[in-house]
Amino acid sequence: MFKKTKLKNGLRVVAVPMKNAQSVTVLVLVGTGSKYETKDINGISHFLEHMFFKGTKKRPTTLKISETLDMIGGQYNAFTSKETTGFWAKVDRKHTDVALDWISDMFLNAKFEAQEIDREKGVVIGELNMYLDTPTSYVSELFEDLLYKDQPAGWRVIGEVSNIQSYTREKMVEYYKTHYSNENTVIAIAGDIDVAKMSQKMEKYFGKSKNQDALPKLAVKEFQNKPEVLLHHKKTDQTHFCLGVRAYDMFDPRRHALTLMSVILGGNMSSRLFISVRERNGLGYYVHTSVDTTTDTGYLVTQSGVKNDSLQKAVGLVLDEYRSLRDKKISPKELKKAKDYIRGSMALSLDATDAQASFYANQEVMGKELLTPEEKIKLIDKVTISDIKKVAEDIFKNERLNLSVIGPFEEAQKEKLLKILRI
Repeated sequence: MFKKTKLKNGLRVVAVPMKNAQSVTVLVLVGTGSKYETKDINGISHFLEHMFFKGTKKRPTTLKISETLDMIGGQYNAFTSKETTGFWAKVDRKHTDVALDWISDMFLNAKFEAQEIDREKGVVIGELNMYLDTPTSYVSELFEDLLYKDQPAGWRVIGEVSNIQSYTREKMVEYYKTHYSNENTVIAIAGDIDVAKMSQKMEKYFGKSKNQDALPKLAVKEFQNKPEVLLHHKKTDQTHFCLGVRAYDMFDPRRHALTLMSVILGGNMSSRLFISVRERNGLGYYVHTSVDTTTDTGYLVTQSGVKNDSLQKAVGLVLDEYRSLRDKKISPKELKKAKDYIRGSMALSLDATDAQASFYANQEVMGKELLTPEEKIKLIDKVTISDIKKVAEDIFKNERLNLSVIGPFEEAQKEKLLKILRI
């Protein structure tokens, strides 16, 4: 299903053939992000991601960068998370070489010009303000602020205004030299490709990449001995909240049971919390539960937007379902439904070449065993009812509970919320 190779310079390549696919996706994924930063440069990983699109010697301007793929109807973008930074291009398969030339040029030959850095500061500050003005996004960041506080895992990926304004070309180049390495970079290519010829193509386009040592990240420190609440006062027409618990990292074998639990709780429109919070009580439009896992942290969280006068009731309903999972075994029917949901949703999501490239690149850059979708499903299928109850008993405890809230509330409301955070 895939072929993994290593170039002469140490760059890893994962080629994923998809017979009859009309598109090809090239993804360059680097193992660095905001968790690799120090306080004074928090946000620089994200800012640097922007700067790769500002010009190379071959394509000296943003216009020249963007029109290369625009002229062939290609799609392209980049992203930064706490542990990865990625750059991708998706094109008609007949333009595979155009995509390879474009992304390798941008990735290896970016100029990081001082005037472009100064110009981009306003753009990134605008992006930050957009997130701060969007409660559905911001409340998730507040939840991680609550969990990890003043350490890299608790800082915003995008950074703060004061940091953004302080960036210079020297800082950009220094971060690039100390965090971008052949050793922490993976190239994934997925589509109707000739796998046998791909190593040669990759040597042509990426073989000149110079290797350099990449700095490691600091380990996350976690400590909590009681429920915690973070309130953000904002005049809103509805209240947004995240209620969740600390859980497991991406290498913990219990993560599969955790994933199934999240589906049962709030993974779809027939999940327990969707029925309870929305359908039976009509408290709000959306409610969902998800799992976040990184190399050294993890959590399960339920997010919802509800009527301003219904926050306590909604929090109580979520806690009821957490408690129920902890105290009672789920039914065989419910377990089967959750497994079938994951199997089906994974099949649908991996139809696209960009999804396939991301699926394999993320595993490889994180140092995980490279599994096919079928092998991942087998691990999910092994989870038992008892496994889920054991995980629920482990994570659903008072001292693991965290609640972040955005809404028209004063600080006095915090004590009322702390009183009901009992499971």
